[in-house]
Amino acid sequence: MFTGIVEELGEIIDIDNLADSARLVIKGPVVTSDAGHGDSIAVNGVCLTVVEVRPDGAFTADVMAETLNRSSLGAIGVGSQVNLERAAAVNSRLGGHIVQGHVDGTGRVISRSPSEHWEVVRIALPSELSRYVVEKGSITVDGISLTVSGLGSGASEATGNGTGASEATGDWFEVSLIPTTLALTTLGRAAVGTPVNLEVDVIAKYVERLMSAR
Repeated sequence: MFTGIVEELGEIIDIDNLADSARLVIKGPVVTSDAGHGDSIAVNGVCLTVVEVRPDGAFTADVMAETLNRSSLGAIGVGSQVNLERAAAVNSRLGGHIVQGHVDGTGRVISRSPSEHWEVVRIALPSELSRYVVEKGSITVDGISLTVSGLGSGASEATGNGTGASEATGDWFEVSLIPTTLALTTLGRAAVGTPVNLEVDVIAKYVERLMSAR
């Protein structure tokens, strides 16, 4: 289990593409400081298992084809920065919310609206996930625990990237990023069009399952 509080920005330093999987080598001196074989580390919100910890502060992890196809990890390359978080310790504070590291789907940054002290980022939301997202609720974006500040559907929105371009969108949600999040996570520099991993609140999915059984 994770909390969605990113510990550091790591870097993909090597990718070994295999027939039905890939082995990633990820530089992350903070998260590898006490990691060992078999430990869990969230990489852009995807729970991966440590295969090897290297002396240079990097670790290797195997990613199956299904994960590559269902998350944004399939689109990363050598040099890409990634959000890293070690699994939560039972004696630590739960700073974000309950995050499993199981990606429910991918979204896409569709606009950025900067203000003096924060920035509002709008993200396209797969329609099958919309029912789990509520205003002021929690959502995980690339492994970052965030609060939903707005919801909508179907509007044509400016991209907010200075180009004046706009596009018709389906369901979307907004998150407001404070300076710390802008500076210390990949979402702070994700351009319009960037794919992002989404994990909705697991409690919402359990409630839906229990209610449907009635």
